[in-house]
Amino acid sequence: MIDEDTFLTTLYVEVDDFCKAHLPPLVEPGPAASLCRSEVVTLGIFGQWAHFSSERDFYRYAVRRLRRAFPSLPHHSQFNRLLRKHRDAIVAFFLHLVKRLDSATWVYEALDSSGVRTRDAKRRGRGWLPGLATIGWSNRVGWYEGFHLLVAISPTGVLTGFGFASAHVHDNAMAETFFALRHHPHPRLLSVGVAALRPYVADKGFSGRENRTRWDALYQAQVISPPTRRSRHPWPKPLRRWLASIRQIVETVYDKLHNALRLDRERPHDLTGFQARLAAKAALHNFCIWLNQQLGRPNLAFADLIDW
Repeated sequence: MIDEDTFLTTLYVEVDDFCKAHLPPLVEPGPAASLCRSEVVTLGIFGQWAHFSSERDFYRYAVRRLRRAFPSLPHHSQFNRLLRKHRDAIVAFFLHLVKRLDSATWVYEALDSSGVRTRDAKRRGRGWLPGLATIGWSNRVGWYEGFHLLVAISPTGVLTGFGFASAHVHDNAMAETFFALRHHPHPRLLSVGVAALRPYVADKGFSGRENRTRWDALYQAQVISPPTRRSRHPWPKPLRRWLASIRQIVETVYDKLHNALRLDRERPHDLTGFQARLAAKAALHNFCIWLNQQLGRPNLAFADLIDW
């Protein structure tokens, strides 16, 4: 367990070293921004803890407790603009952490999706994100309005990539895009991570022999998933239990994202803001794993990492 100042300082040092070593220097016309890129990325990542009930709550904390470390902290609205501006830097830091967390030793990656509520599905009107946040079904929350999140997770709990779509989009359609972007990277969609050299293990939502054959042929993505209940060739129970056992890490990681990192409380008004905060949550998740390893603690022991 460490105090919050030590955590924040360690995070800033890692972010600043990364930005100086791996990102091009910023050259912009006009007056300098109130916060440098490293400061924005650090605060954006640190502010995702569920210790803060909302973005506003974190900003009040920053004004009250972090002025000495960040004396040029701007108005809340300006900070939000800076956070959206440096979204790509947050994604790059997230991917940098993936490389540092023993990626060469993983024997598989677990692929899974989850619903992210952004609004009460029973409310009238189109909301803040019309046409983007839609109605979908999730086993976790039932019918909801929001986004459909897809993540790849290592056996040790590291987030190796993520992407999201409207809530109504099917798992297989998301997986198709996910694998395509890993095989043919796009500079604006790098959050999916790099192509896996080993198989993906998935649930029945990603079943279908034709899909698996196409993904293997086009993207060299080998997916292991059980057949549906109506399949003529069901898996034996020991095999189904084995797959369920190695996919337990998925539930643990999603619990961290939704609860410890406040994903379940997201109510975005702007798509780029949601993208930036989602990337910050993924980066914070992987940073906590890295820090726990430095301290000789279990990877996913987030609850008592900081002595608030």
